[in-house]
Amino acid sequence: MHDTLLIALLVGLALSVAAFAVWRLVVELGGAETTYRDRPPSGFRWLWPAVNIFANTFGFLLRGEREAAVLARLRKAGQEYALTPHQFFGGKIAGLALGAVLGVSLAAEGSSLLGAVLGGLFGFVYPDIWLSDHTKRRNLAILKAMPFFLDIVTLSIEAGLNLTGALQKAVDKCKPSPLMTEINRVLRDVRAGKPRIDALRDLADRLDYAPVSSLVSALVQGELMGSSLGPILRAQSDQRRTERFQRAEKLAMEAPVKMLGPLIMFIFPCTFIVIGFPIVVKFLTSGI
Repeated sequence: MHDTLLIALLVGLALSVAAFAVWRLVVELGGAETTYRDRPPSGFRWLWPAVNIFANTFGFLLRGEREAAVLARLRKAGQEYALTPHQFFGGKIAGLALGAVLGVSLAAEGSSLLGAVLGGLFGFVYPDIWLSDHTKRRNLAILKAMPFFLDIVTLSIEAGLNLTGALQKAVDKCKPSPLMTEINRVLRDVRAGKPRIDALRDLADRLDYAPVSSLVSALVQGELMGSSLGPILRAQSDQRRTERFQRAEKLAMEAPVKMLGPLIMFIFPCTFIVIGFPIVVKFLTSGI
């Protein structure tokens, strides 16, 4: 009786110490400074304590070139001020753990190990898939916003404003978008004392997107040579509209090919069943 009570007390004490250790771990490592940072994405926000714990614990695995590569990807996706490279890597580790648990719970009997491996692998890779998709959507939004933005900048320059004033006027007149966010950052850099050419080059380096890089190259060349920026911007606007129209044509031509798979897999079998069933029934009733 006394031994059973002693074992129960020791187990309770061990569980209490473990709970206290987990609580201290969450307090010390589960938070991050967010006063001057953007709100994290929803998936990371749901697992925020675990993300920061794994970021602080396994952050040493992300150093040098790997850290710089992750930071560049976060910049292209506009998540530079929402996540650090270590937090993104911590999110991958948290996804691995969550995916492994879900894989084990959903796996059939006798295949728990396979479910854990597949679930953990998917959870580890999913943040990269999400970041790539988010970058594509952001680039598409930038491409759609560029023609009207360039029209406003062109009109402002032809009305007598300099490039900085024209960019500010375009930001004031255009709808909020990722492009306006990046142009606002360029204007803040210029107001902080950075040369305008350097701020524009930083914009091209951050986004690493061909239409933006082409626009920045044209603006920098025009600034250095002292030529009029109006015709340059008008040509850039026409080119962006042409690219947007060509992209729409490309998607329209791809639609029949994408519809071919569902057509063969789902619609044709149903059609054959509807047509062939009466024929088969007639053959069976006639004794053939």
